[in-house]
Amino acid sequence: MAGRFAAICVIIVCLAGCSQSGNSGLGNPGGVQRIDTCADLVEYLRDRNLGELKSVELWDNDYGSGLKLTTAHYEVFTTFLEPLMLHRLPGFMESAYRGYNDQLSEPIETANKFTVYLFADRGQWEDFTSGFAGEQAELFCKIKAGAYYHNGACVVYNIGRKRTFSALGHEGWHQFNSRHFEFRLPSWLDEGVAMLFEEYRAENGRIYFELGRNDYRLDALKKTLEKGKMIPLKELLATNPGEVLATDETEAVMAFYSQSYALVRFLREADCGTWLGNYRRLLADGLNGDWPLDKVSRRIAKDRNVPRTVLWNRIVGTGLFNRYISDDFGRTEREYLAFCRRIVED
Repeated sequence: MAGRFAAICVIIVCLAGCSQSGNSGLGNPGGVQRIDTCADLVEYLRDRNLGELKSVELWDNDYGSGLKLTTAHYEVFTTFLEPLMLHRLPGFMESAYRGYNDQLSEPIETANKFTVYLFADRGQWEDFTSGFAGEQAELFCKIKAGAYYHNGACVVYNIGRKRTFSALGHEGWHQFNSRHFEFRLPSWLDEGVAMLFEEYRAENGRIYFELGRNDYRLDALKKTLEKGKMIPLKELLATNPGEVLATDETEAVMAFYSQSYALVRFLREADCGTWLGNYRRLLADGLNGDWPLDKVSRRIAKDRNVPRTVLWNRIVGTGLFNRYISDDFGRTEREYLAFCRRIVED
């Protein structure tokens, strides 16, 4: 394995005045530097005095030359060694952690660091997944581009700097709530919140998530509206994404995800925050294990080793909305659809 790290990395850090073709959205740290080895890359990152980076070291693994980056709340194991990416990665992850906490009425603190694997290419990602994910490996390898959360870890590969950061932000929410929430979330809520962390901007060296500027999801929502393919609210609340993905119908997948994103935004933003308190109570009670669930639903909600069945998702997804948000689905759906039409035109 030592031979892997002796290999020449030959990375040119050309940061001043270089075009990024709109790929990062994270800005340019200054300076021009040649980095020939992974050890030199370690020194480069240490010399940057990155506020969120606690340590960086070589990572001995079976997939390629790699580094381990440690922040206050994360350990990132990566074979993706692009300096711009690594320069911004610690700050991005810690900003995401703060953003996840902002969804809660009161912030919480994690005792143990979260684990993230970031691979340079799909081949490394699939090799790792085959050994890491067990029976789930075949399912994960059907993901066309991106990432997954499994067994406590986010596992991502490079799909372009911008999209890779989006995947990290999205899967990081699943990781955060899976560790800290007493109850697992129904799919519409889990996926809807995760998509709030797909869009971001850099300003004065910090990352800010653009919760209302997710153009990819908004474009999909607009197309769904224009084609008259909106999923009825009751059906959306009951849907498991596995059901949608199994149909292999792109329009259905786009509708579920874009509508779940819009629904969470509706609860946070509509009518000057009319539903925001209800939304926060819904999350707080899921965090603390206080949802009013029947015995079977409660057991599945608490035990992550028990599969989140389609039936459970239907019962709990709809029941929680009825309990915490509104039992007048007709009125709420009309307001939700009006909100969807407005945000796609903003």
